[in-house]
Amino acid sequence: MADFPAPSQSADSASSVPVTAGVLAYALFGIGAVLEVVRSGLMVPAPLLTILGVAAVIVCYVKRDDAAGTWVASHFTWLIRTFWWSLLWGIIGWALFLVLVGALIWVAAAIWVIYRVIKGYMYYKDSRPIPGV
Repeated sequence: MADFPAPSQSADSASSVPVTAGVLAYALFGIGAVLEVVRSGLMVPAPLLTILGVAAVIVCYVKRDDAAGTWVASHFTWLIRTFWWSLLWGIIGWALFLVLVGALIWVAAAIWVIYRVIKGYMYYKDSRPIPGV
Protein backbone atom coordinates (compact mmCIF):
# COMPACT_ATOMS: atom_id res chain seq x y z
CA MET A 1 0.00 0.00 0.00
CA ALA A 2 1.32 3.41 -0.92
CA ASP A 3 1.70 6.17 1.60
CA PHE A 4 0.23 9.45 0.54
CA PRO A 5 1.18 12.72 2.17
CA ALA A 6 -1.47 14.50 4.17
CA PRO A 7 -3.11 17.31 2.26
CA SER A 8 -1.62 20.65 3.11
CA GLN A 9 -3.11 24.08 2.74
CA SER A 10 -2.37 25.48 -0.65
CA ALA A 11 -1.34 29.07 -1.11
CA ASP A 12 -4.77 29.76 -2.64
CA SER A 13 -6.75 28.54 0.38
CA ALA A 14 -4.47 30.33 2.85
CA SER A 15 -4.80 33.60 0.97
CA SER A 16 -8.58 33.29 0.66
CA VAL A 17 -8.98 34.59 4.22
CA PRO A 18 -8.39 38.36 4.07
CA VAL A 19 -6.26 38.53 7.22
CA THR A 20 -4.13 41.39 5.91
CA ALA A 21 -7.22 43.46 5.13
CA GLY A 22 -8.40 42.96 8.71
CA VAL A 23 -5.09 44.14 10.13
CA LEU A 24 -5.23 47.13 7.80
CA ALA A 25 -8.80 47.96 8.91
CA TYR A 26 -7.93 47.72 12.61
CA ALA A 27 -4.79 49.82 12.09
CA LEU A 28 -6.69 52.51 10.19
CA PHE A 29 -9.52 52.64 12.73
CA GLY A 30 -7.13 52.65 15.68
CA ILE A 31 -4.80 55.30 14.29
CA GLY A 32 -7.72 57.44 13.11
CA ALA A 33 -9.52 57.31 16.46
CA VAL A 34 -6.42 57.96 18.54
CA LEU A 35 -5.22 60.82 16.32
CA GLU A 36 -8.65 62.45 16.45
CA VAL A 37 -8.81 62.16 20.25
CA VAL A 38 -5.26 63.50 20.64
CA ARG A 39 -5.98 66.36 18.24
CA SER A 40 -9.25 67.40 19.87
CA GLY A 41 -9.09 66.02 23.38
CA LEU A 42 -11.87 63.62 24.31
CA MET A 43 -14.55 65.90 22.84
CA VAL A 44 -14.59 64.29 19.41
CA PRO A 45 -17.86 64.55 17.48
CA ALA A 46 -17.33 61.28 15.56
CA PRO A 47 -13.91 59.71 16.14
CA LEU A 48 -14.05 57.48 13.08
CA LEU A 49 -15.41 60.07 10.66
CA THR A 50 -11.94 60.90 9.34
CA ILE A 51 -10.20 59.95 6.13
CA LEU A 52 -8.64 56.98 7.94
CA GLY A 53 -11.98 55.85 9.37
CA VAL A 54 -13.74 56.13 6.02
CA ALA A 55 -10.90 54.22 4.32
CA ALA A 56 -11.12 51.50 6.97
CA VAL A 57 -14.87 51.04 6.59
CA ILE A 58 -14.43 50.84 2.81
CA VAL A 59 -11.82 48.09 3.30
CA CYS A 60 -14.29 46.24 5.56
CA TYR A 61 -17.12 46.47 3.05
CA VAL A 62 -14.92 45.45 0.10
CA LYS A 63 -13.40 42.43 1.86
CA ARG A 64 -16.51 41.30 3.77
CA ASP A 65 -17.64 38.93 1.01
CA ASP A 66 -14.16 37.39 0.78
CA ALA A 67 -14.26 36.72 4.52
CA ALA A 68 -17.72 35.15 4.55
CA GLY A 69 -17.72 31.94 6.58
CA THR A 70 -14.38 32.65 8.27
CA TRP A 71 -13.44 34.03 11.67
CA VAL A 72 -12.43 37.30 9.99
CA ALA A 73 -16.03 38.00 8.89
CA SER A 74 -17.13 38.76 12.44
CA HIS A 75 -14.35 41.34 12.73
CA PHE A 76 -15.44 43.15 9.57
CA THR A 77 -19.02 43.23 10.88
CA TRP A 78 -17.73 44.46 14.27
CA LEU A 79 -15.77 47.31 12.68
CA ILE A 80 -18.58 48.30 10.31
CA ARG A 81 -21.01 48.50 13.24
CA THR A 82 -18.47 50.47 15.26
CA PHE A 83 -18.18 53.00 12.44
CA TRP A 84 -21.92 53.50 11.97
CA TRP A 85 -22.72 53.62 15.70
CA SER A 86 -19.91 56.14 16.16
CA LEU A 87 -21.42 58.30 13.43
CA LEU A 88 -24.88 58.03 15.01
CA TRP A 89 -23.57 59.04 18.45
CA GLY A 90 -21.70 61.91 16.84
CA ILE A 91 -24.90 63.18 15.22
CA ILE A 92 -26.83 62.83 18.48
CA GLY A 93 -24.02 64.73 20.22
CA TRP A 94 -24.29 67.54 17.65
CA ALA A 95 -28.05 67.70 18.14
CA LEU A 96 -27.68 67.91 21.94
CA PHE A 97 -24.64 70.18 21.96
CA LEU A 98 -26.72 73.27 22.67
CA VAL A 99 -27.88 71.81 25.99
CA LEU A 100 -24.29 70.86 26.84
CA VAL A 101 -25.05 67.15 26.94
CA GLY A 102 -23.57 66.66 23.48
CA ALA A 103 -20.02 67.04 24.77
CA LEU A 104 -20.59 64.18 27.24
CA ILE A 105 -21.95 62.01 24.45
CA TRP A 106 -18.86 62.75 22.36
CA VAL A 107 -16.54 61.80 25.23
CA ALA A 108 -18.45 58.57 25.80
CA ALA A 109 -18.42 57.78 22.06
CA ALA A 110 -14.65 58.38 21.80
CA ILE A 111 -13.94 56.07 24.75
CA TRP A 112 -16.37 53.47 23.37
CA VAL A 113 -14.73 53.49 19.91
CA ILE A 114 -11.23 53.04 21.32
CA TYR A 115 -12.52 50.25 23.58
CA ARG A 116 -14.14 48.42 20.65
CA VAL A 117 -11.06 48.71 18.46
CA ILE A 118 -8.82 47.36 21.25
CA LYS A 119 -11.25 44.58 22.23
CA GLY A 120 -11.71 43.51 18.61
CA TYR A 121 -8.00 43.48 17.93
CA MET A 122 -7.35 41.34 21.02
CA TYR A 123 -9.58 38.65 19.51
CA TYR A 124 -8.12 39.24 16.05
CA LYS A 125 -4.52 38.70 17.08
CA ASP A 126 -5.54 35.31 18.51
CA SER A 127 -7.36 34.41 15.26
CA ARG A 128 -10.68 34.16 17.10
CA PRO A 129 -14.05 35.51 15.98
CA ILE A 130 -15.84 38.16 18.01
CA PRO A 131 -18.39 36.37 20.23
CA GLY A 132 -22.00 37.21 19.50
CA VAL A 133 -21.39 38.90 16.15
